[in-house]
Amino acid sequence: MRVVTPERTRAFLFSLVIVLSGCGVASAPTPGQAQASQTADVTATSAFATTDRPLAPPVIPRPTPDLNRARFSTAGWKTDFTTATVPFDEISSGGPPRDGIPPLDKPIFTTVAQADGWLTSVEPVIELRVGADARAYPLQVMIGHEIANDEIGGVPVSVTFCPLCNTAIAFDRRLDGRVLDFGTTGNLRHSDLVMWDRQTESWWQQITGEAIVGQLTGKRLTVLPATIVSWAEFKARDPDGKVLARETGFNRSYGSNPYVGYDRIDQPPFLFQGKLDGRLPPMERVVVLEVGEEAVAYPFRVLRQRRIITDSVAGGPLVVLYQPGTASALDAPEIARSRDIGAAGVFRPEVDGRILSFEWRNDTFVDRETGSRWSVLGKAVEGPLSGKRLEAVVHLTPFWFAWAAFKPETRVAN
Repeated sequence: MRVVTPERTRAFLFSLVIVLSGCGVASAPTPGQAQASQTADVTATSAFATTDRPLAPPVIPRPTPDLNRARFSTAGWKTDFTTATVPFDEISSGGPPRDGIPPLDKPIFTTVAQADGWLTSVEPVIELRVGADARAYPLQVMIGHEIANDEIGGVPVSVTFCPLCNTAIAFDRRLDGRVLDFGTTGNLRHSDLVMWDRQTESWWQQITGEAIVGQLTGKRLTVLPATIVSWAEFKARDPDGKVLARETGFNRSYGSNPYVGYDRIDQPPFLFQGKLDGRLPPMERVVVLEVGEEAVAYPFRVLRQRRIITDSVAGGPLVVLYQPGTASALDAPEIARSRDIGAAGVFRPEVDGRILSFEWRNDTFVDRETGSRWSVLGKAVEGPLSGKRLEAVVHLTPFWFAWAAFKPETRVAN
């Protein structure tokens, strides 16, 4: 006899609320929503590293996969399902159909002053900078679309957000001489968003940037440095930046959270079928990065206590900065009223050939060498180094269960 515990009941009700809440059910797009992006000859940062060094050796496709084990529909797809790097029983439907969670193919941007009318200071935004072009992608908009195909600083990009894993990742859309456009397949793997490109209909794993099914299987996208910070932090550092507007052509309740209570640390992850790594609670937020062959995770609970962690990864120094003041996008019914979970940035602690050391002093980051004050975005805002920027290290801030499912060899820092 199966015992129905309160925990099982809560998990079931949460799943039911997610399905019935309308999350992922598409509204009709406006005519001409899809638009191919232009190409640009700009070099971007390599995936999960700060040089052009590859993240890992190329993925070697496995033998022809068994479609009889698939837990998803292949109807209507032109995808080459004879080539894949993952077992098909690891991919399952998340509920919505293809592009049922509609990507933004022609995103509209507004000014900081205009966005100030509907964004509160603590609300989370994805900050992305390419050259002098800085943009904010509010999670209150991204949570309803998950993908924005854009061009920033001359680089075609896809800015992505998977709420089930809390993964905000920006990709360079250029691959082998062409520009790809991405959408949502409606499927998940280890609870993570599976994307598709419109050019070949290959399927892509969001958290790794790898093509896992189809013609481009084994290819990998370049990841750009992006981070989740508060609206107040973005507008203070980039008052002339651009902000993704709520005028999307879709009927969405921007600002509301369809995943109420999802990021409770004791909450079981939704639609996750894999084995949980017990070193940390499944829903613990972590700062993760991978350089060369080394992957490291820095738990938010440790960062909240220490504010600054210095480390060496793959033989190179780095510093992790944590600052309170950023709300969760996955807590309260209104994102603006959600609890403070803070924000983090990861950087090479070097300016003009000089290694800096940092301390938390008077509610700000200060380097001991010059006494300059720094923001969590790695910019000196006061002192002798005012205006200087630290080199950003590509990192994510996912839930632990999600990262550990893909990178079980990760070292957990204390």
